[in-house]
Amino acid sequence: MRCFCITDDADVLAGMRLAGIEGARAATKKEVDSAIDRACADAGVAILIVTEGCYALSRERLDELKLSAGRPLVNIVADSRGSVRARDYITRLINEAIGIKL
Repeated sequence: MRCFCITDDADVLAGMRLAGIEGARAATKKEVDSAIDRACADAGVAILIVTEGCYALSRERLDELKLSAGRPLVNIVADSRGSVRARDYITRLINEAIGIKL
């Protein structure tokens, strides 16, 4: 089983390739959707790694893929510029899930 990375950042793509992970650079929604189709069509791809920038371009499609498909597993990661999520994202998520304040 292999991984496939979709990113809008050349540095992330270069790093993934050095780690042996194939990928595609996508800067528009059309390019992101095309890369998703390419990854889903390949039966050997088990994990789809998507940077937050590309996730923002095709959020609905990737959320649907996360919830409905067994393969590939979709993982959203930050790019080389850092995360766009709030600093307390995980703490807030836990607070909402269990209903207590940490």
